[in-house]
Amino acid sequence: MERTLVIDPSTLIIRRAAAVVLGALVVAGAAQVSIPLPGTPVPMTLQPMAVLLVGGLLGPQLGALSMILYLAMGAAGLPVFAPSPFLLSGVARLFGPTGGYLLSYPVAAWAVGAVARDGSRVWRVAGGVFAGMVLIHLGGLAQLLIIAGNVRSAAQLGTWPFLLGDLLKLAVLVPVLARLTPTIRARL
Repeated sequence: MERTLVIDPSTLIIRRAAAVVLGALVVAGAAQVSIPLPGTPVPMTLQPMAVLLVGGLLGPQLGALSMILYLAMGAAGLPVFAPSPFLLSGVARLFGPTGGYLLSYPVAAWAVGAVARDGSRVWRVAGGVFAGMVLIHLGGLAQLLIIAGNVRSAAQLGTWPFLLGDLLKLAVLVPVLARLTPTIRARL
């Protein structure tokens, strides 16, 4: 016997708003796990993993909204971006070496949510998570290209040092999303 979940529209709006806020806070918390790496102004953080998690769990629209809220919080000067003595805070952070990564978060969250759909197929989840990570790297690379002046230097600063860690993040994230996404999405 199949059960259908019926949710009152006003309750649904509250749930969705709470999910958007919670998603932004999860990414803000993940940003606080920051490890500076030698030779690059970009720290290693758990932010990309959290962005992909939020996008996968909340879906394309709510995931992107959550990341827009996160960026607005950081641009307003709230301490939600990765702590760094070398990087500016507030809206200036969006124009610095990590700005491309940050600005790619809404697009990456949307992509994960759209490709993964309801999370019922592991291959779709894996494809969505991979696409989201590629978009984050492309955003970071684009901003670093402007700063560094050439692709080789930009990749040395913001892509190569992070590939192994990001592949490990993907390996952890795919089974988690495949397990949790159907349940979470059914309630939103």
